Amino acid sequence: MRSASGNGFDSSDSFAVSGAAERTARLHDIPPSITPSHGDDSHLLSRIASPADVKALAPNELAELCREIRTTLLAYGHQHGGHIGSNLGMVEATVALHRVFDSPRDRIVFDVSHQSYVHKMLTGRAAAYLDPDRFSEVTGFTNPDESKHDQFVLGHTGTSISLACGLAKTRDMEGPNSGIGNVIAVIGDGSLSSGVAFEGLNNAAEQGGNLIIVFNDNEMSIAGDFGGMYGPLARLRASGGTAQPNLFNAFGLDYRYVEAGNDVSALVAAFEEVRDIDHPVVVHIHTLKGAGYDGEETHADRQTASASPVSFDSPTGVHPTDNVNHSEPWHSDHCNLSDHEPHEGQCEASHWQNPDAAIGKPDDPRKHYGKMAMAALEPRFAAEPGLVVISPATPGSNGITHEFRERAGAHYVDTGITESHAVAYAAGIARAGGTPVVATTASFFQRAYDQFFQEMSLNRSRVTVLDFLGGLSGSDNTHSGAYDVTMFSNIPGATMLVPTSARDYLADLAWATAPAGSADAPAGPVVIRVPGEAILTAERDATLLPVTGGQIADRPQSTSLPVFVSSASGGISAATVRGAVSVTAQRAGVRHMLDWRVNQTGSHVAIIGLGNAYPLAEQTAAALSADYGITATVIDPRQCTSLDSDVLESLRDGHQQVITLEDGQLEGGWGEKVTAYYANHHVSDGSRNPHVLNFGAAKEFTDRVPLGELNERYGLTVEQVTEAITRCF
Repeated sequence: MRSASGNGFDSSDSFAVSGAAERTARLHDIPPSITPSHGDDSHLLSRIASPADVKALAPNELAELCREIRTTLLAYGHQHGGHIGSNLGMVEATVALHRVFDSPRDRIVFDVSHQSYVHKMLTGRAAAYLDPDRFSEVTGFTNPDESKHDQFVLGHTGTSISLACGLAKTRDMEGPNSGIGNVIAVIGDGSLSSGVAFEGLNNAAEQGGNLIIVFNDNEMSIAGDFGGMYGPLARLRASGGTAQPNLFNAFGLDYRYVEAGNDVSALVAAFEEVRDIDHPVVVHIHTLKGAGYDGEETHADRQTASASPVSFDSPTGVHPTDNVNHSEPWHSDHCNLSDHEPHEGQCEASHWQNPDAAIGKPDDPRKHYGKMAMAALEPRFAAEPGLVVISPATPGSNGITHEFRERAGAHYVDTGITESHAVAYAAGIARAGGTPVVATTASFFQRAYDQFFQEMSLNRSRVTVLDFLGGLSGSDNTHSGAYDVTMFSNIPGATMLVPTSARDYLADLAWATAPAGSADAPAGPVVIRVPGEAILTAERDATLLPVTGGQIADRPQSTSLPVFVSSASGGISAATVRGAVSVTAQRAGVRHMLDWRVNQTGSHVAIIGLGNAYPLAEQTAAALSADYGITATVIDPRQCTSLDSDVLESLRDGHQQVITLEDGQLEGGWGEKVTAYYANHHVSDGSRNPHVLNFGAAKEFTDRVPLGELNERYGLTVEQVTEAITRCF
């Protein structure tokens, strides 16, 4: 997630789940053998079934509860992974919130809700963090289907204050019968940088009434903090909350500061002071991200680590740390990726922790192809001062390594969690003659839909968009990229390329980022869908491409656009890419980038596989040949912006069926356009009107359903496609 999602979703957060609603009722039934430390039910967390149990504890038991929660989070991170760092920092604050307020009558909105794990433990779901057999019973974000204590499904960022304003507005309009008490927005871990958060602050001050904004200031976002507001925030921390300018006061909001953000007693006192307040107030709490990580364990230690929770000498498990206030540019230490050896403080790696089982595994597609893109762009920086990579947070998740950022200097900009701003900012760079590349996750780009239409496409801005995690995946319901093709491919003036190999991907990137004025450069924005798991797996195992073996003709490319690959960033080198990296020039002009590629010429059946679905096209063709003696035509369309009418017309002769495969939403997607083409260009000779079958995803939200199960559900398997084809003969 990202969450601060936004925003930093990682595919390892994908786990099978079914019947979740039915299981929710038993989440608080913790087996006596599963407890946070000593293996019996004498410990506090095992007895917490609701916030009422937190209120019933003696004051001197709160610190012990925090200690047990912290040890549980650390063990859970080793076994399951997740957004552990932000939750370790929020242990005391969450315990204090449920000690003071009365959820669900008092409405608590977490933002980004990846910092709600402790909240879930205290609202009847502790077993989902204590018992490995039940880890998949809860999502990584708040979800009203799980509990009445969760207000919204939130996996993106910055919206809690706006949502809280809405809850408070209805309460104030309806009066005592609303059933709503205090309204609390918990924001932080980078989410305050989102533009919608400032819109919420502006509205809150105008609206008035009871509204409590808890700002979790852990001096971090997903990577470092970026933006002009962080200097004044640092001065507020240094002054104990008295320094000016105070951005919250500037909005007209009341303000309180709590330095001891990991002291449960101090937080209880602060929250009691603002409970039932009659006007909006910001409670600024200074916490330590990753509080409880010892900061000294190595990969080897983690590989041999016990699944038992860690023991601590300190009362709450928080260690002293000097891992704060780094002077280097990215405001975090030199952790290379978002899941690499997490520890306390300003540590980028603590945003997302992979489970121990993932140690040593090769990079996922996001990191693999992200590193590859940065390696291709980096050698151009010296000669192209206007070439800029822009990441609205989540750089490490997408292979934009710490080392690359350091070397890139001013050629890399982290805008924070601000997708709308990032796209508009890129459009400004492009209008000035620069070459911007905006890179983030497909589902986060939904937040910039207006900017894609207006600032980018309507203005014909030469912006390159790297669209990560597009298509089907086992992600949660807030991070699905199944809708990216329906969005990007239908924006007027934008070109969406869907490469099916590393070689095509690099060629697409070179073309899209050709300096302004270069021959054959695109006239407007280009979106490149970064290849996914199916493509990367096939590149690592050519037998999964039985028709071509991965040996296909070079994608046409202009001679003026060389593709660079360097081993300087993340270990990506020319050897990583199958075949020659240099691209053969074939035909000049934009047109050649939109031509479909016929990789096998056959008859009776033509199979067109878009992007991540292309390996399925080759595998289906191989099955038809082996089992039915049919040599199918196999086509890689390479883009989903327009139809190649020359290819479609050529299929009229000798093809009774045209099959489209796509790993995204079918309705409003790409395959239906092929169906519409033949329907709208019907010819009098009925034998020359092929029957079209479209395969793709249903229009639905899916939540952590494994990719293989989704493919089965949508008929995207060799057996199902083959059966549908042969049934029509």
